Amino acid sequence: MALAQKIQMIRLVFRFFLGLWLFSLALTLLYRWVPIPFTPLMFIRLMEEPQEGQAHRWYRDWVPLEQISPHLIQAAVATEDQHFMEHHGFDFEALQRAYRRNQKGNKRMLGGSTISQQTAKNIFLWPARNYLRKGLEAYFTVTIELLWSKQRIMEVYLNSIEMGSGIYGAEAASQAYFHKSAANLSKRQAALLVAAFPNPRQRNPGQPSPYMRRRASKIQRLMRQIGPVHLDQPGSSTGPQSSR
Repeated sequence: MALAQKIQMIRLVFRFFLGLWLFSLALTLLYRWVPIPFTPLMFIRLMEEPQEGQAHRWYRDWVPLEQISPHLIQAAVATEDQHFMEHHGFDFEALQRAYRRNQKGNKRMLGGSTISQQTAKNIFLWPARNYLRKGLEAYFTVTIELLWSKQRIMEVYLNSIEMGSGIYGAEAASQAYFHKSAANLSKRQAALLVAAFPNPRQRNPGQPSPYMRRRASKIQRLMRQIGPVHLDQPGSSTGPQSSR
C-alpha cells in the first residue's frame, strides 16, 4: 500500500472515531435536559419477548425527580451507592471490597458499580460482560459526571431502570405494584422496589417473597443509618457503606 493511501486510511479512521466521540458528547448533552425516550435494554427486551412466547409489554412514564418520593431516592442510595454524593463516578473502595469477596468464591457475586455507572450502562450500552463494554461504561460514566448534575443522574436512573417485565422507571413500577404515584411511595414500598433491583423480572414488590421482605427490612435499616439524601449538596456524607 502506497504511503499516500496509508495516510488517507489513517485520516478516515481518525475522522470516524472523532465523529463517534462528538456524537456521544452531543447525545449526552441532549440527555442532560430531555427525557430519555428509549434505551438499548428496552429494545433487547422487545426483541426477546416474542422468542419467549410473551406479548409485547412496555410500561414507562417519565416524571421529574420532584415527583419521585425521597424515600425511593434514599433507598436506592442506601443500597446501591452510599458514596453517591461524594465520588465522581467510581467508588474504588467498593470495587476493592467486591473483588476481595468474589475472590473468596462466594456463590453470590458482589458488584461494585455506582449509580453513575449503572446509569451510563442503562442509557447508552447493552448488557454484557466484556472489556469493550466495561471500557465504554467507564467513558460514559466520566462523561455524565462531567456534564450532568447529581440530581440529573438520579432522575435518569430512577426513570430508566428495569423494575419488572416490561416495566421501566419509578412511576410505572409504583403504578403497577402499588397503584399509586411514585411521589406517594412509603418507606416500606420504596424499600421493596429497591429489593427487586438485582433481579426485577423474577421479583414482585407487590407480592414480596419472604426473602424480599427480609431484604426490604434490611434496606430500611440502611435508610435510617444514612439519613436523608440531599442531592443539592455535593460532597455530603451519606453514612456507612452498605453491603449489597
